[in-house]
Amino acid sequence: MTRIRRGYIARRRRTKIRLFTSSFRGAHSRLTRTITQQKIRALVSAHRDRDSKKRNFRRLWIIRINAVIRERSVYYSYSRLIHDLYKRQLLLNRKILAQIAISNRNCLYMISNEIIKEVDCKESSGII
Repeated sequence: MTRIRRGYIARRRRTKIRLFTSSFRGAHSRLTRTITQQKIRALVSAHRDRDSKKRNFRRLWIIRINAVIRERSVYYSYSRLIHDLYKRQLLLNRKILAQIAISNRNCLYMISNEIIKEVDCKESSGII
């Protein structure tokens, strides 16, 4: 009986996986079974951490805005600012507000003062 030469498809699949895990340490980049397990684990972690990255950035923006707002006045806070922004129907998201807070604090102070004035005027006149 003659020897059967194996095809190249399985080897090509393994080398593709090996390229993905080439930077891993030890058996995680050498042994086929552990390579496949580590690849799955890495992709799961990447998918999970993309969501947590979004959450962390949102938390950072909120902290920055709140810190700058509370610097100027004690009684005014982040939650009141966002509430008043929604009342006035201003479309400024938290990322833009945080960038304004870092780069140009006076601009954020002007925005918050205008919002406070208008909301106070409406409440005192009985419109709301």
